[in-house]
Amino acid sequence: MLLRLAHSRAHHRLILPASRALSTASAPAPAPATTPPAAPPLSAADLELLLRRGHYSASTRRFHSLLPLLSHPSLLLSSALHLSRRAHPSLPTPPQPPPTAAAAAADALSSPSSHLRLLIPSRLKGQPLPFPTLPLRLAMRGAASALDAVFAPRAATFAYRGRHAAVRYVRSIPSATWFFRVAIQRQRFGPRHVRRLLDAISGKVDDPGFLEYLNELFVSDAVAFELGGCELGRGLPQESELTATLVNIFFDPVDRELMAVREEVHKKNPRMKDDNVLHTPVRVYAVRYLDDILVVTSGSKMLTIEIRDRIIAVLERDLEVKVDRLGSSIHSAVSEKIEFLGIEFQAVLPSVLHPPMSEKAKRARKKYLKMKAEKAQELKNARETRRKKLGLKILNHLFKRVRRGEEFEFNFRIENEVQLVFKDWAEAAVAEYFKSQEHCEYWHRLLASGDFLSLARVRDQLPPALVDSYDKFQEALDRFLMPMRGHDMAEEEERLAEEEEEKEYEKRTVEDLTELKMRANVPIELVRKAVKLAGFTNSMGRPRPIKLLLCLDDADIIKWYAGVGRRWLDFFCCCRNFKMVKTVVSYHLRFSCFLTLAEKHECTKRQAISHFTKDLKVANDDGVAEVHFPTEREIKMMGDKNLSDPKPVDGALTMMLVRLAVDDTSHPCLTHFCAKTDTVIYRIRLLQNRLNVDPLNENKWVHGLSAIHESLNKKCLSLCSMHASDLLLGKITLQDIDCTQFVDVE
Repeated sequence: MLLRLAHSRAHHRLILPASRALSTASAPAPAPATTPPAAPPLSAADLELLLRRGHYSASTRRFHSLLPLLSHPSLLLSSALHLSRRAHPSLPTPPQPPPTAAAAAADALSSPSSHLRLLIPSRLKGQPLPFPTLPLRLAMRGAASALDAVFAPRAATFAYRGRHAAVRYVRSIPSATWFFRVAIQRQRFGPRHVRRLLDAISGKVDDPGFLEYLNELFVSDAVAFELGGCELGRGLPQESELTATLVNIFFDPVDRELMAVREEVHKKNPRMKDDNVLHTPVRVYAVRYLDDILVVTSGSKMLTIEIRDRIIAVLERDLEVKVDRLGSSIHSAVSEKIEFLGIEFQAVLPSVLHPPMSEKAKRARKKYLKMKAEKAQELKNARETRRKKLGLKILNHLFKRVRRGEEFEFNFRIENEVQLVFKDWAEAAVAEYFKSQEHCEYWHRLLASGDFLSLARVRDQLPPALVDSYDKFQEALDRFLMPMRGHDMAEEEERLAEEEEEKEYEKRTVEDLTELKMRANVPIELVRKAVKLAGFTNSMGRPRPIKLLLCLDDADIIKWYAGVGRRWLDFFCCCRNFKMVKTVVSYHLRFSCFLTLAEKHECTKRQAISHFTKDLKVANDDGVAEVHFPTEREIKMMGDKNLSDPKPVDGALTMMLVRLAVDDTSHPCLTHFCAKTDTVIYRIRLLQNRLNVDPLNENKWVHGLSAIHESLNKKCLSLCSMHASDLLLGKITLQDIDCTQFVDVE
C-alpha cells in the first residue's frame, strides 16, 4: 500500500474538469467548451448537508441543483477546502484561486493521493489504513450524489439501501418453500472489478474526466473495500461514503438477471382470477443489500437450483466474483433457518406467529375486562354523585333566594333546556333500570299476578276489545319484562362462544393448510456470544463489571452502555423474539453498568442503585439530572414501529473512549463542521486489541460482527462535550469525525 501511494505521488497530476457535463449515454453530447462553466463555490450549509446526508435518505431534491458542480470535482474540492480551513485551522492554506476562472481553482488541488493520510497501527504486524481528508470526503460524497442521480431511478426495487426495509420485505414474503443466500468469498475489490465497474458507469455517464477521477480513487486506495465481508454498510471509519453507490452499480447485472428470472416465472405461472379457488402460484422473490443476496421461491427445488446456477454464472462470468458454492446451497424454508443481515429467517405456519390464546390467558383477559368495567362503573357513579350534590346545592341556593323575595331575570327561557335535561336523565335512568334482571323480574311478577282475565268463563263475558287489549298488554309485558332464566342465559352465551371459537379454528386451519409466513428471529447464540465477548456477563451468564471502563467518568460510563443498548434495541426491533433483546438490555447491560459504577466507587451494588436510581440518572455540568439509558417503561413499550434505518452497533460494542487528563484545550473539535475549541482529549481503545483477538477468526470472534480497523487503536481525538456525548450515545459515528487530524499526545 505504501509503494502504491508513493507511486501515485510520483505521478502527480491534476484532475481537470471534463469538457462535457454529466449525462446519460443516450442523450446527445453537448458542444465542447473551452472552459468549464463558472459556478460559485458551495455554501457551508450545502456542504454540511452533502456530507451528513445518509445513504437511506429519500430527499435528493437539493442535490439535483448541484449536478453542474458535481460533474467538476475540482470546483467541489475548492469549496470543500475553503470550508474545512474555517473548521480546522491546522490545515495548510494554499494560495487563493482567482474568482474569475474555474480552471485556476483546479491548480490549487492535487490528485486524491495528496488528500490521504496514513494511520499507522499501534502493533507492528498491523496494516496501515489511508484516510481521506475532509475535502476529499466531500468530493467523494459529491460523486456519490451524482451517480445516484443517474443510476438510482434505474435500480431494481429489491436493491435496498436500508437494513430495516430489506428485513420488512423478507418478512412479507408469502408461502416460501426454498431459499438460498449467495455466499461470496471474502475478496478484495481489485483492478478487474474496478475495470468492470467503470465500464458499467461509462455506459450511462459520458464524462471521461469523471471516470478518470473514480479510477484515481481506487488507485490511491481512497476507496478500498472487500466483497463477502461484514464491513459494508456498517458505518465504520474505514468504509467510504462512495462504497454503497459503487457496489449497487457493480451488482446491477445480477439485479437484471433476477428481474428476468422473475418475469419468466411469473409469465409461466399466472395467478388465477377465481376467488373461490385457493391457488398459490409459483413466485420468485429476491432481496439484495449491497453484496448480500437472498433469493426465496415458492416453487420446486429444481427451479430454485436453476435460478441459483444462473445467478452464480453471472457473478463468476460477468463480474469475476468468486462464489462459495457450498455456502450457497439450497435450504428448505420450512425445516431450516437461514441468516441474512444478522437475522434468522424461517417460513412457519400463521398459527405459530399468531397462536391462539391459552385458557390461562383467556381467564386473565376476562378478569382484566371485568376489573376495567368495574372501574368505569365506579367512575360513572362518582360523577353522578358529584352531579347530584351540585344540583342539590344549586336548587337549595335558588330556593333560599326565592324565599327572601328575590326575583331572577333571564334573557332566555330555560324551560326547554330543563325539559331536555330531565328527559335525557329519565331515559338514561329507565334504560339503566331495565338492564337489571332483578328489577324486570320483580315488575313482571307484580303485573302478571292475579290475571283473572285469562279464565275462559270470564273472557266470554267481556267485550272482545277489552280481551284483545289485555292480550296485547301481556305480550308486551312478556317481551320487555320477562326475565331470561339463568341457565338459559348461560347456554346462550356458551353457544355463541362455541360458534365464535369454531369460526376462529376453521380460519386458522385453512390458513395453516394454504399459507406460510416468514418469521424473523434474533440469533440468540450470537447475541449471547457478543454479550460474553464484550464482558457484560461472566461464564455463568450473570452481569459483571467491565474494568476497562473504570477510568471513565460516571456520565461517560452510562452513555457508553446506553449507546450499545439503544442501538441493539433499534437494530432488532423488527424481530419476533425482540423480548429477548429487551431482557438483555434491561437486565444484563443495566446491572453490568451498576456493577461497573460500584467497582469504580468501591461501594456495593445497592448503594450504586440508590445513588443513580434504577433509571441511571446522572447530573450534567449544570447540575440537572439526565437519563441516557433507556428506562424500563421505555423498553417495554418498544416494538416494530421504527421505520428509519438504525445506526450500526458494531462500533459502539468494540470501541471505548478514555478521557485523558490534559490541560491543553486549544485543539479544535474534530467533528466535521464544528469549530468549537473548548474540547476534551479522548483515547480510542478497541476491544479486539485489548483481547488480542483477530476479528476474522470466527471461532474466537462473533460471526457477522464487524470491527473498527486496528489502526485507530490508542489514537487520540479532541471532541467538544456535545459531540463526545453524541459519539458515545450513537448519534454520530467515526465517519462524522476527521480521523486525519488526530492529536499526538505523548
